[in-house]
Amino acid sequence: MGNRLARVREERGWKKARLLHELRAAAARRGEQLPKDESLARRIAVWENQGGVVGDFYRELLCEVYRCSAVELGLVEPPQPQPVAAAPVTEPLELPEFTRLDSGLVDLLRSQTQTIRLLDRRLGGATVHGQAVAHVETVESLVRNALPGTSREHAADELGQAAALAGWQALDMGRLPEAWRLHEVATAAARESGQPAGLGYARAQQAFILLDAGRAADALDLITSAHDITSGPVPRELLAWLHAAQGEALAALGDRDAALRSLDAAAAALPTQPEHALPYLMLDAGHLARWRGHCLARLGETSAIDDLGTALAAMPDGQFGRAEVSLRVDLALALRARGEAAESRAQAERAGRLAGRTGSERQRRRIRELLGP
Repeated sequence: MGNRLARVREERGWKKARLLHELRAAAARRGEQLPKDESLARRIAVWENQGGVVGDFYRELLCEVYRCSAVELGLVEPPQPQPVAAAPVTEPLELPEFTRLDSGLVDLLRSQTQTIRLLDRRLGGATVHGQAVAHVETVESLVRNALPGTSREHAADELGQAAALAGWQALDMGRLPEAWRLHEVATAAARESGQPAGLGYARAQQAFILLDAGRAADALDLITSAHDITSGPVPRELLAWLHAAQGEALAALGDRDAALRSLDAAAAALPTQPEHALPYLMLDAGHLARWRGHCLARLGETSAIDDLGTALAAMPDGQFGRAEVSLRVDLALALRARGEAAESRAQAERAGRLAGRTGSERQRRRIRELLGP
């Protein structure tokens, strides 16, 4: 058994650290926690080198991360062959009717995703979430029943984008299990599409679910994994976004210096002119400044106030949305840290009214924490 487990890891080119990360991610999806890395690494060494017995729980995790059966991993004995009886006469096997995907149909799916994306930015996720989920189900069915080929890969890429969008809406609405499920659809679709940018983005965005669940260390691991996925040539805007996401996870962990280094790396990676290479990614200097202010506010830094106030004044009148709600909550948090309780409360109450329009339960929760009972 041990040699087989070691061979499987070697065939995939995984270091032990990668296996540790994948096992933790699989356990997190089940709502379980694993022991510290040192203890878990010792278990793996016993399994791989000494043929140690793998319990049912770890057997299921290993099967999930390696995408192999317990028999293929050598964790259980293969079933004994049974005597073969004469095959009964059956009707010919009927295959499902395959979807005939082509570039025109993929363009229509892409257009619908973009429409939902624009509505989401203007109206908030709660308004269009049902439409987004229905779109995901439609594209998923088309991909599942399509023959392999370029059009299927392009449709899978679109499925990944649509599922990540619907998953983010679910997160904003406070539906963490649904958000996780939709991001699992997104990462699986991105793998099939062969697009590292889409996979890295969906994986890192999934980390924000862990942040909202109070699991900042696991979120940082997931973002680090996304960095590894996108180590090849990807748009610089995505690299900047990943650095900023890493900065937020580090801020949640209270690691101020590392968080600021990641935010500086994001600013350095951001191109001077927008690339617009990825339709699902909006990031410019203004967005990055607001993100930096959010991280500073999360760290309790009063220096965030000036940046957040400037960003708020620059927002167009009457164009409320998730961005303004989040910005006002961050400003309220920074003002409270500076001792300006009345102004902090005013910003939080204003954010609360806007959050009611956008349906953002995620921001309403932050506002409740600010305002107290």
